Amino acid sequence: MTDHLTELPSDPQALADAVTQAMWSRDRTTQGLGMEILRVKPGYALIAMAVRGDMVNGHHMCHGGFMFTLADSAFAYACNSYNQNTVASSCNIDFLAPAHEGDVLEAEAVERSLSGRTGVYDITVRTRSGKTVALFRGKSYRIKGEVIAGLQQADTTA
Repeated sequence: MTDHLTELPSDPQALADAVTQAMWSRDRTTQGLGMEILRVKPGYALIAMAVRGDMVNGHHMCHGGFMFTLADSAFAYACNSYNQNTVASSCNIDFLAPAHEGDVLEAEAVERSLSGRTGVYDITVRTRSGKTVALFRGKSYRIKGEVIAGLQQADTTA
């Protein structure tokens, strides 16, 4: 095991920051789509993504799959912020308005419930000008392991 993270932070915000760094270091999807993590705190995340030309569908609107992926990424960072490996058990999205090339979208994930191994998170996707374009609800399930320990294990096998 590497010694760069031998002791986990006890402060909840410091832990959320460390988890965010660990997840970001191996999150090729979020990085590849040009997303930017604006803020993560326990049970909360705010992530931005600029709508590029290759994200626009045949109607000249942002493809819904990209809005879903942005919301899903915010959901992932919010529900993993406690350093417990957590995955989606279900999610749904309602598209309310189109987004267009050049728009910067922000997905804000807010924890609504956390009990035992399950949680419920609401994610609002807005343009930077404040127009809500999608509402996403994700249900989470905690699985075995810790986010940071998984990074440390990957470091020793590389």
